[in-house]
Order: sequence, then structure tokens, then C-alpha cells
Amino acid sequence: MTNSARLDAELAPKLDALKEQSLYRLRRVVEGPQGPEIALEDGRYLNFSSNDYLGLAAHPAVAQALRLGLEEYGTGSGAAHLVTGHSRAHHAFEEELAAFTGRERALLFSSGYMANLGVASGLLKRGDRVLEDRLNHASLLDAGLLCAARFGRYAHADVVDLKKHLLADGDGRTLVMTDGVFSMDGDVAPLRALSQAADAAGAFLMVDDAHGFGVLGERGRGSLEHHGLGSAEVPVLMGTLGKACGTFGAFVAGSEALIETLIQSARTYIYTTATPPALAEAGRAALKLLHAEGWRREKLKALIARFREGAAQLDIKLLPSITAIQPLVVGESADALALSQRLKERGMLVAAIRPPTVPVGTARLRITLTAAHEESHVDRLLDALKAVSLG
Repeated sequence: MTNSARLDAELAPKLDALKEQSLYRLRRVVEGPQGPEIALEDGRYLNFSSNDYLGLAAHPAVAQALRLGLEEYGTGSGAAHLVTGHSRAHHAFEEELAAFTGRERALLFSSGYMANLGVASGLLKRGDRVLEDRLNHASLLDAGLLCAARFGRYAHADVVDLKKHLLADGDGRTLVMTDGVFSMDGDVAPLRALSQAADAAGAFLMVDDAHGFGVLGERGRGSLEHHGLGSAEVPVLMGTLGKACGTFGAFVAGSEALIETLIQSARTYIYTTATPPALAEAGRAALKLLHAEGWRREKLKALIARFREGAAQLDIKLLPSITAIQPLVVGESADALALSQRLKERGMLVAAIRPPTVPVGTARLRITLTAAHEESHVDRLLDALKAVSLG
């Protein structure tokens, strides 16, 4: 048996087991741009599985900025930021993100995953501690596990449990890391109480606002604005650009000292090629729209209210959420897959989320709404849910 065949023989049983447990994952091939209606290989569907919360992923102004950026800068950055890859476009975008978030500096990363790894590894060393919410995104959990610091988790959104962890003996720096909006439950972290607990213990709070940035707050500044918090309470802010902004990448915003420390020590920033400058130009255009067109957030809020009211009338029990993420817990993975398929047969694309993304026994439909949806789309989804006998 060749090495290749032996490797395949070792891998195959695990794949077979995933299929038997209804945990095997398949990629859908999308034809064309993101939008409220999406084209797959087998037809067109109303799309309730996208993180394009403000409907900017295919906005003409963002696409035009990308095209102009390609003409000016080409397709690639050519190097890491600290070599020759940091363009005027990157620099301008960082300055605009800093101004938008009300912080001294911002630093672009190639993804939210890389940003979270960079923060943990850049700020923590052996002997330090990192404490995380049990339902944090995988990128935050991996950041805590892979850095040199001691790793601990507190019960979901439980400030009392966090305080118990903070009181435990520990030398060095302590960083508390939490999602602003939890990506699978849609709830908002109790950031003010978390900040107060961290501050009282001499710890520092970092918020991953991937699903809040651009969506929450009167001006779209995210979960911190929603809670009335700033850099004094939350010194480390991470946001992604592939959701509400409709482009790609991520950023960390904070003080001059924080950003300079990450530039000097965050390995996921130092040792990777910078994203294409054209993407920074697209991000700049998206940020302008996010800032100027508050009606997108207002429309999204109205659609969320309409959906939740309709679901309540049908006795569909959603998890509590004021955000674009509206989860319907089903329980078993096979049941969640079957329900997703029945909705697909009625023209609705709603992703079934299963372990290990969510805890065992809490497989769910992760229904997401966007500003690109219309009231008629929400009503059609409610009709489809009623038809599959959820009421």
C-alpha cells in the first residue's frame, strides 16, 4: 500500500462517521453575487443564510471602488505590511476606521481569525491569563488556546462566573475576550458588566464585534455603541469587514500603544502578505455607505421585528435576539438537516448549524436577515415555516 493509500485508509473512517452522525458538511456552489435571492446549481432561492447584513456585498459603489483600486494598485500587495505591502489605500482605510470607531489607531488584518490570533499572541505571554465566554467564536477560542497564556472559560454571558475566575490567583496580565454579538445565538454580550468586572480585577477587555460592527448602534458603531461604551471601558476592539461592510478582512482598533505593540509583535500581522490594496479601497467605499445610509440599519431592525412578531404568532420559539441572527433550535443534527431541506424545497435557503459549531443537542436553523430583504421575503419565510409544521 502506498503512503497516499494508507493515509486515505486512515482518514476514511472519520469521514464515514461524520456522515452517519449527520455532521458531514457540504459546500454549496453559488452562481453570481450575494443578495436576498441567490442562485445555486439547482435553482434560485431566497437567501436567509448570509452575513451580508446591510446588503453591501454587491453594492455598485463598492464594486466600482474595487475596480478603480485594481487599476491603481494591481491585484496583489506583493509583500507583508512591514516590507513593501502597506499601500496608501491600506493606510487611509486604517485612519478612517480609527475615526469611525473613535479610537487613536486601527490596524488591518487579513481576517478576523488572524486578528484574534494576533491580539492574543501579541499581548499575552507565558504566565499571563486569558478568560473567554464558553460560546465565543472558534477564532477567539483558538486564539486563547494557542497563545502562551493560561486559558480559562466562564459560563455564557455570566458575569458572576467571570468574577470567580478573575478572583483566582494569577500573576501577569489578564485579558478577557468575548464576542460582542454571539454568532450562533444572536444575543449581545453584557459588555458594561463585563468591563466593570475586568476593570475591578485589573484585567483588560477585548470585544470581537464581527456581527455587531455596522449593524448595532444608532451610527452603526456596533455593540459598544449599543451599550454606550468607548475605548476607556473596552481597550481592544476587533471588527470584521466581510459581514456588514460586504468586503473582506478585519481590523483591530485601540490606542497608539496598542496598535504599535501589535505591529511589532502580532505574528499573524507580521508574517503574512498584506491584503490587496483594491480591497482596502472597496472597504473605504463600504464604510462611507455604512456611515451615511442609516436607513439600512433601520430597515433591518424593522424586518427583525416583523419576523419575530410573525414567528410568535405561529408559536415558533426563537432564541432571544435583537440582532440579524435569529436562531431556531431544533435539537438533533439529523432533524435540523431535514428541516433545512424541507425549507429548501419551498425555495428558502436556511443553513442547518450542527456540532461542533454549537453544543451537542442544540443543532439549529440559523436564520439571518439583511437590509436587502423586503417585507414580502420575510412573509414568504414565515409561510414556509408554517408549511413545515413548526407552529
